[in-house]
Amino acid sequence: MKTFISDISGKEFSIDEVVLAKTLRKSIFDCVLKDYPSFQENSKISIEELNYYRQKYISERLINEVGELNDLKVQVIESIKKTELISNESIKEPLKNESLGNRIADKVADFGGSWTFILSFIGFLLIWIGINAFVFLNKGFDPYPFILLNLILSCVAALQAPIIMMSQNRQETKDRERAKNDYMINLKSELEIRLLHEKIDHLIMHQQQELLEIQRVQTDLMNTILEELKNK
Repeated sequence: MKTFISDISGKEFSIDEVVLAKTLRKSIFDCVLKDYPSFQENSKISIEELNYYRQKYISERLINEVGELNDLKVQVIESIKKTELISNESIKEPLKNESLGNRIADKVADFGGSWTFILSFIGFLLIWIGINAFVFLNKGFDPYPFILLNLILSCVAALQAPIIMMSQNRQETKDRERAKNDYMINLKSELEIRLLHEKIDHLIMHQQQELLEIQRVQTDLMNTILEELKNK
């Protein structure tokens, strides 16, 4: 198998991975040149090294644009290096350590905001008022103006309100995590599009070089044939 020696690392790579420096975009070329001042247009590097400098260039661009790389941007760059999907990991993490109280709060909030609760509570009120006002003729355990019923309603409202607020706070946390996840996915898409443009440009330049080489060979062949015909 044919190999070549990288001009920046001195390592040996397969000839299939060779990339000529003159085919690189100027931004990537300048990035390599910072680390290796002797890097020239006729130098050769491998695809692995090229990908490293592409990722380095992206990191530097983000630092210049934002000022610093936060954890989200670092995570996005790492996912690009490892070719991993961001998916919903950032949403799943805070949900792994749910406590029993949090799960109960969610259940109570879901039930308290449903038609089942509303209709059930209306039925309970009607039965309570009907028994005390009509069955016992206001001589029952809670005659009009239903002081015990008002106390029960106040207790239910006092307990239900903070439980619903707990659930809302947890939902806000989930929404923030989803927003972070969406931002990371959008950022990764933008960076991968940039890398895709780099790769397409490299392929086009490589194909153009191959076509030019083929044309040179064809021209030499034609010249040889013409010379042979002239000699005849």
